[in-house]
Amino acid sequence: MTHGDTIVLVGPAYPLRGGIAHFNESLAYRLQEDGFAVKIASFYLQYPSLLFPGKTQIATEDPPRDLEIHNTVSSINPTSWRRTAQLILSWRPKVVAIRFWLPFMGPSLGYIARKLRSNGVAVIGLVDNAIPHESRVGDKFLSKRFFKNCDAFFTLSDSVAEDLQKLAPGRPIETSPHPVYDLFGEKVSKQDALNFLNLEPNYQYILFFGFVRKYKGLDLLMKGFANAGLKKKKVKLLVAGEFYDDPKIYLELAHELNLEEAVVFRDQYIPEDEVKYYFCISSIVAQTYRTATQSGVTQIAYHFERPMLVTNVGGLAEIVPNNKAGFVTAVNEKAIAHSLARFFQENLEEPFADFVSKEKDRFSWSHFSAKFVSFVNKIQHAN
Repeated sequence: MTHGDTIVLVGPAYPLRGGIAHFNESLAYRLQEDGFAVKIASFYLQYPSLLFPGKTQIATEDPPRDLEIHNTVSSINPTSWRRTAQLILSWRPKVVAIRFWLPFMGPSLGYIARKLRSNGVAVIGLVDNAIPHESRVGDKFLSKRFFKNCDAFFTLSDSVAEDLQKLAPGRPIETSPHPVYDLFGEKVSKQDALNFLNLEPNYQYILFFGFVRKYKGLDLLMKGFANAGLKKKKVKLLVAGEFYDDPKIYLELAHELNLEEAVVFRDQYIPEDEVKYYFCISSIVAQTYRTATQSGVTQIAYHFERPMLVTNVGGLAEIVPNNKAGFVTAVNEKAIAHSLARFFQENLEEPFADFVSKEKDRFSWSHFSAKFVSFVNKIQHAN
C-alpha cells in the first residue's frame, strides 16, 4: 500500500458507544495521519434490543471530527449486508479490515467478507475474541462463518492468535498489543477528580471500570478487598460502569461482606469527558477477570499512568509486567487480597506509576498502525 490508498474499517463507530467504537475511530485517525484515505462502515443496528443488556447503545457525545463514517449495517438484515458490500466495493479499497468480537456477528460480517473477497479485495479479520468470554451453543459455527472468509488475521494478544490457529488453521496471523487510548483527555489532579466526582477526601480509591459482567470478576475483587485488611488504610473501592448483570447481586454481596460504606457504585455508562476523573482519582486500577483476551481498560490506565492489578488470564499479563506496572494475580480472592494488601502497605503507587509512565511508549498508535500496514503489504505481496 502507498499513501493515498483507501483502507476501509468495518465495525462499530459513532454514534455507537463503547471501547470497540473508540478503538476503530482512533485507528482511523492514525491511518489518516499516516497518509491513507480511511472510511468506516459501521452499524445502524448492532444488537436487537432484546439481546442488548445495557440501557442504550447510542453515545451522547459529539461526533468525531474529520472521520467518514457510514452507518449501513444491520446485524440481522441481509439486505444491508449486500448493500454494504456493494458500497465498499465502490470505494475501491486496497484492503478491508473487519472487526470481529462476538459469534453473533459471524453471519453478517462473514457475508460482507465473502462478497469482498470474491471481488478481489483483501480482507483482514481484526479479531478481539476468537472464543467469547461467555460461551453459548453454536458459537464456533457462527464464528467460522466469518473466519473462513478472511485472508488473514490481526489480533491484539497472543492468546487470541493461538485460538485462531486452531479455529482457522493455515491463515497468516499477526499480533500487536492494544494501543494506549489517548482520546479521553489529559491527566487532572486527584483533588480536581475528587471535586468533580464528589467523593470523600482522605481516602485512596481502587477503580473497577467498565461494564459489569460476571466474567469480569467484580465479586472476586470485592471479596479480596474485604479480606485485604485495608480499613485502617482508608481505602475504598470505586465501581464505575453500567451493570450488565443484576446489580442486586453486588449490592447484596457488599452487605454480606460489610462493605456498604467501603464500596462506591456508579451504575452508569461513563461519558468520554468524565473518564479522566475516574482514572486520575484511583491509586490502582483492578481487572480481576475470570477470562480475558485483552482489554481497553488497561490501555486507559496506561494513558493516565495508573498502576494495575490484573488476573493471569488471556492477554492481560502480556501487557502488565508483574511487580513493575502492578500485580498479576491468580484468579482467586486470596491472591487478590494479598496483592491489594501489599500495594497499600508498601506504598507502591508511586514506583509503579513511574514504571507505567515509561512503559506506555511501547503501546503507541503509530507502532500499531505501522505493524498493521506492514502485515497488509506482506499479505498482498504473497497473493
